[in-house]
Amino acid sequence: MQRKLILVYGGLCYAIFFATFLYSVGFIGNFIVPVTIDGAPRVPFTEALLINLGLLMLFAMQHSLMARPWFKRWLTRHLPAAAERSTYVLASSLALVVLFVFWQPMGGVIWNVENQVARCSLHTLYVGGIGLVLVSTFVINHFDLFGLRQVWLNWKGRAYEPLEFGTPWLYRLVRHPLYVGWLFAFWSTPTMTVAHLVFALATTAYILIAIRFEERDLRDAHPEYADYQRDVPMLVPKLGRASVTGEKSTAMRSA
Repeated sequence: MQRKLILVYGGLCYAIFFATFLYSVGFIGNFIVPVTIDGAPRVPFTEALLINLGLLMLFAMQHSLMARPWFKRWLTRHLPAAAERSTYVLASSLALVVLFVFWQPMGGVIWNVENQVARCSLHTLYVGGIGLVLVSTFVINHFDLFGLRQVWLNWKGRAYEPLEFGTPWLYRLVRHPLYVGWLFAFWSTPTMTVAHLVFALATTAYILIAIRFEERDLRDAHPEYADYQRDVPMLVPKLGRASVTGEKSTAMRSA
């Protein structure tokens, strides 16, 4: 019975994540969803800035704290190990929901691209960045990354086996293609408002800081990661060069 409940729990966590991810696409891109990153200011500028920075800090703290190995060890003393990744996914999704609900537009325009070709190009880069995020999860193991593989193996009565280290094709170009995709999504906008700029700057800073912690954990878990880190650039690919560290499906995953 417990294994079935964990499987259902993992499935629900994934469903909440995927709905949140789809909402984030509209939220950042300013389309379809009822509340987006921009709009008419509702509170004074300073209050809006403090609220938005607090929301971004809440997400960053949750995302980083729960990704640390020591926190995972603590968490699995209080819930089944098979549900740990799903719980992380759920908490990340809820932190984003809080951000969506309480985010405050701030007014002001930093730039506004009026040329239709340029606007179309920026929209294309935005869609391409979102696509790169998704593709990056599947070329490693999307289902392990979001906890489904863990709850499935538990339901089948099989012990969880961590993925072996390796470098599928995108990961031979840069070490963090998933983050590259998000950076394209954050910055590829024809109209950059103050609120969008705050969001883009804060999330970019978080990515650069989070990479340091993530890579430290990866070096501890996979001694070969040090060679990979030396051979492959972090975010900007080197043209005409593809790295060769590893060929198996990878355990590298964005926390």
